[in-house]
Amino acid sequence: MESGLPSNRNEGHGVPKDGSWFAQFRNGSNPWMARYVYAVIFLASNLLAWAVRDYGRNAFPEMQKLKNCHGGRACLGAEGVLRVSLGCFAFFSVMFLSTARTPKMYNCRDSWHSGWWSAKIALWIALTATAFLVPTFIVQIYGEIAHFGAGVFLLVQLVSVISFITWLNDWCQSDKISEKCRMHVMSLATASYVICIVGIVMMYIWYAPESSCLLNIFFITWTLVLIQLMASISLHPKVNAGILTPGLMGLYVVFICWCAIRSEPAGENCIRKAEESNRTDWLTIISFVIALLAMVIATFSTGIDSQCFQFRKKEAPAEDAVPYGYGFFHFVFATGAMYFAMLLIGWNTHHTIKKWTIDVGWTSTWVRIVNEWLAVGVYLWMLLAPVILLRFRQTSEAA
Repeated sequence: MESGLPSNRNEGHGVPKDGSWFAQFRNGSNPWMARYVYAVIFLASNLLAWAVRDYGRNAFPEMQKLKNCHGGRACLGAEGVLRVSLGCFAFFSVMFLSTARTPKMYNCRDSWHSGWWSAKIALWIALTATAFLVPTFIVQIYGEIAHFGAGVFLLVQLVSVISFITWLNDWCQSDKISEKCRMHVMSLATASYVICIVGIVMMYIWYAPESSCLLNIFFITWTLVLIQLMASISLHPKVNAGILTPGLMGLYVVFICWCAIRSEPAGENCIRKAEESNRTDWLTIISFVIALLAMVIATFSTGIDSQCFQFRKKEAPAEDAVPYGYGFFHFVFATGAMYFAMLLIGWNTHHTIKKWTIDVGWTSTWVRIVNEWLAVGVYLWMLLAPVILLRFRQTSEAA
């Protein structure tokens, strides 16, 4: 930055010389640190929604006394999850409306995003508490809207992942480091394809042990076909996207396919695992905790990736420009609030969820599968669009 700026502003985004992270947190001068506080608030909402769903009747008996709770039925269980989600969504919506299109640092909206934590935590608590006082029909309407909002979150996350993969490939193929990274790219691509093949084989063994498991066989086989399709198009001479991007995309779609099959209801004959057991074991608990943390981390990482949605030509940012889009950051967390609600209730407000489970049910399975197919479609369009547009332009010029 320019030398005329105060020294504390120069230290706002770097590592403070005095190690005074708390001072920067208190003074609202470090938006990078602010991200972690919002992630903690989001995680707290997730944990509260889980507690209301699984242990609400014992942990929150006072809710059953509320007039609109009808003995707890409308404030606990699946509807309780939606109420917590509604409070979290309202909080991040307020933050989105108050920080959207913040162009520069060191103004009131930047200070509001990076500071005023006592006021914002009080606001989050108030909005969460208010969500338990609204009528049931409003919560039901929100539950229907949350299906759409969760889909938007998945789409944003999908574009962010594909953007990162293509950026990594472009960086490795740049003139400066292409020679140095050649072996690394080959090793990473080879490892990706090997993991994809191993994953496909293991899914056949675990989730398609019999020929009668037609649906799982279809999911796994079609995933293999999509991986081959992505590799073939990427290596086509007119596309020439290299071998790294289809390998990493293969890992992504295999992971989504695995999550989709894992979301099938417990007790299915085509799943050779301990899911058939009704008792809660440590593996179930660990899987739940990992899934919850993964969701928070995915929301956190996607929220600062607003650049992948800038369709205009990117310009060099000003020295006092905000380090990431505040409005987009809060928008992702607002849709993430809808997404965690859908995961905890299995995308179905009338679906009974077992304790310590997340994203279970046939609706969850099909949401994952459609997300996988959409990911492949977006990736292929990103590869083919420049070729199609170039050919269309050449045809127009020839005419």
